Amino acid sequence: MYKYPIIVFEGIEGSGKSFHIKNLEKHLKKNKIKYLKLREPGGSKNSEKIRKLILKKSSHFNKMTDLFLYLAARNENYLALIKKNYQKKIILLDRFLDSTIAYQHYGMGLNKKLILYLNKIILKNIKPSFTFLNIVSMKNLKSRLKIRSNKNRYDNFNITFYNKVQRGYIKLSKNKKNYMIINSNKKIDENRKKIIKKINSLLKI
Repeated sequence: MYKYPIIVFEGIEGSGKSFHIKNLEKHLKKNKIKYLKLREPGGSKNSEKIRKLILKKSSHFNKMTDLFLYLAARNENYLALIKKNYQKKIILLDRFLDSTIAYQHYGMGLNKKLILYLNKIILKNIKPSFTFLNIVSMKNLKSRLKIRSNKNRYDNFNITFYNKVQRGYIKLSKNKKNYMIINSNKKIDENRKKIIKKINSLLKI
């Protein structure tokens, strides 16, 4: 494990990943550890512009166009932020490569080899050091999305789609030592402690 690893939080909508990455931020600040936090799509100035386009409710893109937009946002992040901070700061990512595979391959049926090839061109040899995969029951997903005030285009897919994506995520995590599954159906504080314990172990703090 690098001194400054890339830590990724993955999961479908309503799985709690954004909450836990914010909590981890507080923990790193408290321990005076240098970090960079990014969300996908989004992050750099240009990536945020692409994010607005992708997630706008009125946007209706072909699934291949969607893929290229996500990769364009990632490319801007790589050039503007990831490349210059790699191994200099901890990089926290709210979604990354596996998100693209889960949504665009397992969810939408696009070619997995194509996605991996294009990401290789963008990211070179940069890979996540550790991934927290947040999973959620479809029942809890529905109830959480129902009360979400600012919904975007990706909050409005049907349950079958989200189920396919989550199953895809779980396949990606199989037999990988650098993955931890966080069951967000459990109590938030229980999961928070589990994540912080793992982070302390990874960073030796």
